[in-house]
Amino acid sequence: MAELATGPTKRGFHDASRPAAQRPSGPRVYEADSPSAAACAGRNPGHGSRVTGRAEPCGLYIHVPVCRSKCRYCGFYSVPASGVDAGRLVDGLLRESERYDGVEFCTAYIGGGSPTALPAGELLRLVCRVRERCPWAEEFTVECNPGQVDDGLLAGLRAVGVNRLSFGAQSFLAWELELLGRGHTVEQIGTTVAMARRAGFENVGLDLIFAIPGSTLADWQASLETAVGLNIEHVSAYGLSFEAGTVFNAWCQAGRLTAVEEELDRAMYEWAVERLERAGLEQYEISNFGRAGCECRHNLGYWANRPYVGIGPAAASYMVGGVGATQGGRRITNNADIERYLAAVECGRAAPAEVAVMSEDDAVCETAVLNLRRRAGIDLAEFRRRTGRDAMQTFAEPIRRYQEIGLIEVTDRAVRLTQRALPIADTILCDFSALE
Repeated sequence: MAELATGPTKRGFHDASRPAAQRPSGPRVYEADSPSAAACAGRNPGHGSRVTGRAEPCGLYIHVPVCRSKCRYCGFYSVPASGVDAGRLVDGLLRESERYDGVEFCTAYIGGGSPTALPAGELLRLVCRVRERCPWAEEFTVECNPGQVDDGLLAGLRAVGVNRLSFGAQSFLAWELELLGRGHTVEQIGTTVAMARRAGFENVGLDLIFAIPGSTLADWQASLETAVGLNIEHVSAYGLSFEAGTVFNAWCQAGRLTAVEEELDRAMYEWAVERLERAGLEQYEISNFGRAGCECRHNLGYWANRPYVGIGPAAASYMVGGVGATQGGRRITNNADIERYLAAVECGRAAPAEVAVMSEDDAVCETAVLNLRRRAGIDLAEFRRRTGRDAMQTFAEPIRRYQEIGLIEVTDRAVRLTQRALPIADTILCDFSALE
């Protein structure tokens, strides 16, 4: 991956098993054997049934919930790779994906966790089968950790159709990597990017974290300069947040860590925007920067609020009730329990999941919030097509209020946050999250 009421913060790798800015809304029902996406498409699937067609292409996300070690800041679900039967896990992920035979996927994304914590043969088997199920996917991304790949693995990924890599660099300072609990060195980041180039990858991205406790603006500037020097195509820059259940949160509560001051956090963010754009990496979302044509198309699908399918423990799916958002929809979140997950899918049942039913108003508001994360903002014509609503009328009051103080700008085609609004986007987006 990438929440509803946050600015540029980070819970884990990418906007992956919990896509950016997407939280379930509306009444919830826990279903031990959820009907999953088939019911959302108006079907009663029963055990093992398949979803075989949609009005709109979907994104496919596969969550590999294993890591070699848990980073101290990470709030995503994952378990130690050493305690998991990798072959059984891959079999389970592929078994769940069979429920979507016939669905047209426009992008595919394998994240985690850490997919590269799997044995190379199992990761390649997973990737190969995913490519077979997504022959027309225009973008196929795999997340990789520096130090967990070699020339052979990367060449294998490229050979079977992966065309985009996202590396969890996080920092180019050794002491920050150690504090974060990362299992790689600064040198391995550059080495890994060089391997990717040798394997033929022309779209390589890095995740970076700022506002690390004890870090200075000069530290962050040094990390950014090193990243820029690698001539990568994409950067995701996230401010550190202290998530419940993490080591960092416990240390913060115990007084062992102190969050950086808000003024410094903002200065780091603003420097990232300025420096990355000067390097040719245009900001296209609050926390994401890419060269022209190298924006993450999979995540752009999230921010457009298009449907997507999540496979694996803790993965989320979003299914609309019909064409566009006008009929609401459902958000299905697989339980974060690998053993329950595997036990279900091995028996041909849907993964245990929680289903959040969304009303038409829920879907309209969520579309607006997600669109506003993009630098392009709400495309007025696209919004009307997807929701059946006029954004200028539906959100007239917050648009007027924030336009008057220079935090929103309106053109004949779009409504978007101004540059000055980005560091405080969470406050603004909250006012679009519900209709009065």
